[in-house]
Formats: sequence, C-alpha cells, structure tokens
Amino acid sequence: MTKTINSKKIGIFDVQYRALTIGIILTLTTVAFEGLAITTIAPKLAQSLHGIHLYGWIFSAFLLSQIIGTMVMGQQIDKHGVFKSIISSFIIFVIGIIIAAVSFHMYMLIAGRAFQGFGAGALITCVYYSVTLSYPDSLRTKILAAFSIAFVLPALIGPYVAGLIAAYVSWRFVFWIVLPLIVLALSLTLPSFRNIPTKSTSAKKGSYKEIYAILLAIGTGLLLSGLGFISDWKGIALSVVGVIIMIQPLRKLLPAGTFLVNRGLPATIVSRGLYVACYFATESFVVLALTEVKGLSEELAGLIVAAGALSWSAAAWLQSQLDERDHGHGRKKRVIFGIGVMIVGVTLVIIAIGFPGGGIAIALISQIITGFGVGLANPTTGAIALQHAQAGKEGEVSATIQFIDSFSIGLSIGLSGALIALSETFQWGIFTGVMMALSLQLCFVLLSLVTSFRITTQIHEVSHTLYDVKGSDVTASS
Repeated sequence: MTKTINSKKIGIFDVQYRALTIGIILTLTTVAFEGLAITTIAPKLAQSLHGIHLYGWIFSAFLLSQIIGTMVMGQQIDKHGVFKSIISSFIIFVIGIIIAAVSFHMYMLIAGRAFQGFGAGALITCVYYSVTLSYPDSLRTKILAAFSIAFVLPALIGPYVAGLIAAYVSWRFVFWIVLPLIVLALSLTLPSFRNIPTKSTSAKKGSYKEIYAILLAIGTGLLLSGLGFISDWKGIALSVVGVIIMIQPLRKLLPAGTFLVNRGLPATIVSRGLYVACYFATESFVVLALTEVKGLSEELAGLIVAAGALSWSAAAWLQSQLDERDHGHGRKKRVIFGIGVMIVGVTLVIIAIGFPGGGIAIALISQIITGFGVGLANPTTGAIALQHAQAGKEGEVSATIQFIDSFSIGLSIGLSGALIALSETFQWGIFTGVMMALSLQLCFVLLSLVTSFRITTQIHEVSHTLYDVKGSDVTASS
C-alpha cells in the first residue's frame, strides 16, 4: 500500500469548509445560549411558578422530547436534505421559546420546554449529519472540538446575563432574547446548509424508530413521575410500568450489544452517555445548591457554571491538537484520562456543597476541573463513534450520538429531580436532596470510567488514509 503525502494541511476554516463550519458554530451557539441561560434561572423560575417539586422536569421535558426530535430527524434527513430539515427544526424550537416565555403555570412551561427540546434535537442531528458527510475523518475531531467554540460566548455572558435579567427584570425575558439570536443564525447560516446534497439511502421499512422514541419518552416520564412519590403505591406502580415500557424501545434505539457493553461502538455509547449525564446533571443541581443552600445570587452562580463551560472549550481545543499530533492513536487514552479528571471534579463539587462554610472557591475549582475532563473526552468519543459508521448509515450513527446524550442527561436529571422531590416529601430538606443527587452523578462517572476501557478505535483508518486537496475536492489515496 502506498501513501500520498499532503502538499497542503487542510483545516475546518479552509475555503471549502469555512461557510459550513461557521454555520454549524452559529446554529449551536443559539441552542447553547438558551441551554446555559436556563440552567442559571431554573431555581428562580421554579419558585415563581410554585413548582420546585418539578424542578427536574425543566430539564427532563426538554431532553426527553429531544430524543423524539433526534430520532424523527435521523430518519427523515436523508429524504429531505439538511436545508429543509434545519428550517423546520428552527420553527419548532421558536414555538417552544414563545410558549415558555408566556407561561403562567409550571406545566405550561414544561410543555414549552418539550417543544424546545424537539427542535434542538432535530437541529443538532442536522449538524452531526453535516459533519459526517462533509468532513474527512482527519478533520472530524477538529470540527467536533469547534463545537465548543459555540459555547464560549454563551458561557461568557449567558449565565451571568440570565442571572441579572431574572433578578432585576423577569425570567421571561431570558426566553425572549433568544429570538433575535435565532434570526441572526438563520440569516447567516442557511446558504451554507443549502449546499449540502441529499444523500439518498434506502430507508428500512418497519424500523418505526419515531414510535420507539415516543414510547421511550413516555416510559421514562412515567418512571420519573413515579419516583417523585415512590413512598406511595401509585408511585411504585408508575415506576414499574415506566421501566417495562422503556425496555423494548431502548433495545431498538441503541446499537446491538449496548446492554452487554460490547467492545467498539456499544462501549463508546455507554461510556459517553454516563459521563455526559454526570456533567450536565451536576451542573444543573450545582446552581440549585449554590442559590438555595449557599445563598448565592443567580448571577454569581451563573459565573461559576460558566467557568466549567470555558474549561470544556479549552480542553476540547487541546485534544484536537493532540489528535493531530498522534494521528488519532491516543484517542482512547484521552477519553479515559478525561473521565478520570471528571471524577476528581465531581468529588470536589460534593465537598464544596457539603462544606459547612462558604466553599465557593472549591465549587469554582470543581467546575473548572469537571469541565476540563468532559472537554477532553466528549469530542473524542464523538470521533470514535463516527469511525464506526457504515456506508449509508451516517445519519443513523449521528442520531445515536445525539440520542444517548439526550436520553442519559434527561434520565440523570430526572432521577436527581425525583430525589429532590422525595427529600421534600419526607421533609429532609433541600440540602439532603442535592447531596443525594450529586452522589448519584459520582456513581455514573465512576461507571463511565469502567466501561471506557472497552472502547476500541479504528486507528488504521486514521493513520493510513491521507487526504489530497484539489480545489474543493477531497479524495483519499492509498
């Protein structure tokens, strides 16, 4: 086998990729701003609508419906193309924003969050699909690392600004200010997505993935609702029914061998789901703990969360440099190391909240460390998963990545919210509920570390495939 040496190093901001790269970053920035802002204002929002016992549903409704949006788009995008798909996704996202902004009851807000989740899931699936079709493997860790750029500006201003608006104006305006961002993203990005061709594939008849996604969301919702009042027999019954409903959809929606954590893609998906669930659930309940237990203002709590997001971005950039240097040989080691760093960070989070004094400095350091760990692991597991995509199934693997992120985070936050509700039922106090929730996340990240040792990479594809760039054409030569 012979190798063709590159005469030019290609990058994600080169002419042939620049417009699409910018379009992807702007699209993700819109979703990221809304997500980070809601994390900050959630305690204030729950108090205003008298729904602190439904706190977890602010996030779980979004994430469970994101599963449906992900699967629907994963099945439809090959038929209709990225351009039409991304327009419809934005429309649904906007409908959710408006419903949430005018909500006068907690259940209405939850409905708005469900629309937002569906739209966000569909949008991000479009993005992953674009990455799979438009970038060679040698650039995928770079563009996946660039996803973190989409979090930099929202992380810098989103949580802090959202905290200020909620404290001095109204939490409703945090939703309204997202609309101008959506208009900007649409006007600047649609031309770049229009040029991505529709890849015709033979859709499997009878796959019914959309139906399984809906059933999974229903089953998970029943489980989480039942756990909220598990001390009552009705809660136990709801939880059992929910678990029974969830089993078959999970078997159909996850890659074969996921339940057994088989080596390769199944282990990658399981490990990713566990550490991602840990990170976002920890972030959500740290804000609640800082405001309700430690007595911090919303804006200061938002700044502490922002530190984690910025640390994630820095680590993602670092791993892209390391990936370029070792041609992908160190991907598995970086995932394992990143998860190990997260364990340290989450442990410090628990210490910070349980510290009888302030513990604010420890909380800040813990967020930086945890963010750095997930920043190393997340783009890398994304690249590893995409390596396992078979020809004609790129959209399917892209949807699976987004699915496991949405489901694991939604389930983790929902379980933690159920612990908060249980603590309120038994009058244990908010501190006990938060500590139980954070301890659950530590268990998840420890399990993620164990399963990460079963991840396998296809390094021969990275090291033996070189790309020869001629104008806008990228061809592999061997």
